[in-house]
Amino acid sequence: MMSSHDLIVVGSGAAGMMAAITAARARKSVLLLEKLSKIGAKLKATGGGRCNLTNTLSNEDFMARFGREGRFMTPALEALDYKALMEFFKEIGVESHAPDGYRVFPITHSSSTIINALQEEMHTLGVEVLCSQKVETLEHNGVKVTGVHTLTDTFMGENIIIATGGLGYPVLGAEGDGYPLAESIGHKVTDLYPAMMPLKTKEKWGVNCRADTIAKVELRVDMKKYKKLHATGDLIFTKEGIRGPVVLDFSREITPLLSKFEEIPLLMNLTKGMNEEQIRTHFKKEIAKDPHRTTVQLIQTLLPESVSLELCKMAKADPELGFNKLPGQSRDTLIKLLAWTPLTINGHDGFKMAMITRGGISLKEIDPNTMQSKKINGLYFCGEVMNLDGPCGGYNLQWSFASGYLAGQLK
Repeated sequence: MMSSHDLIVVGSGAAGMMAAITAARARKSVLLLEKLSKIGAKLKATGGGRCNLTNTLSNEDFMARFGREGRFMTPALEALDYKALMEFFKEIGVESHAPDGYRVFPITHSSSTIINALQEEMHTLGVEVLCSQKVETLEHNGVKVTGVHTLTDTFMGENIIIATGGLGYPVLGAEGDGYPLAESIGHKVTDLYPAMMPLKTKEKWGVNCRADTIAKVELRVDMKKYKKLHATGDLIFTKEGIRGPVVLDFSREITPLLSKFEEIPLLMNLTKGMNEEQIRTHFKKEIAKDPHRTTVQLIQTLLPESVSLELCKMAKADPELGFNKLPGQSRDTLIKLLAWTPLTINGHDGFKMAMITRGGISLKEIDPNTMQSKKINGLYFCGEVMNLDGPCGGYNLQWSFASGYLAGQLK
């Protein structure tokens, strides 16, 4: 007779490992199946390997950053908020801190510390971990799940947790394996888009500005129906477009639009929120201090030289002339460009460069109080496989840990 487990967890990311540990602590027999040869591959790469675990926002503010679906997280965050997560890691030997008062990292600033501690805790609790086991199908009797089939084996289990992640970074094992498993039970999977990634631009002038990071840039979509979409943060120009924290965050809004439109016009405020009037006032003060300044030197009081020169080209303004010696139209154009610089997004590199997936298993068919399927008993979901994604800054990892913790309680 084939042995059966109380719980089979599919996927060994943050959500899957947390679910396995939670169930094992409640004395459940747990089997964790991972299709790669090692556990925690994507977790190892998170935050550039530094592992931004969570952040110090209140649950209310935290949920608001996930948009209209954010409230679904209420029970999970009440069960495991950022303080409880930090305490959990302290219990298993990992001290964490928030050096900037906001983003929480392990003190080592290494994701390996996190993976090793989780692995050690699973070992201590007797969680059986099998790698190189890709789950192909779920077994059920129409009322509840009974087991899983991998390429080579069948495993029986009273409960199954799908923690397979999304489609971002397929080299780290993210191939959306959980979506067909959920669909086989009758769950709906929303449209899926790559998110948290660099973007490509139609304009190529940014290639000359690659050396500098521009702080506190505001990006806005310049389309009638989508003018409410905006984000603020640091921006870096690249050979093909733009990247940096503000771009990673804003790409969540842009990639779905790129599936509808060939190009997305943006407006960028590169001057830390200054409007035209404030820029004119700033220039007057700077000219009063040094009347002999060239136009490019004047703009350099706000922006790096590389960007200043490009804006002069766009405004057809001679960078070596004094600002007041420029034709009136060039001056006006330059001021307008400094307040809002147009940029057109026309592409991205797809899921291979995406840190997360926008979309997933519909939340309407999952009980937020338990993470259990509303379609069949004993089937649970946690982490990125569900239709919830947040910005950079520890949001997605906190959600993975909290949802894994709630699912692992097998309520």
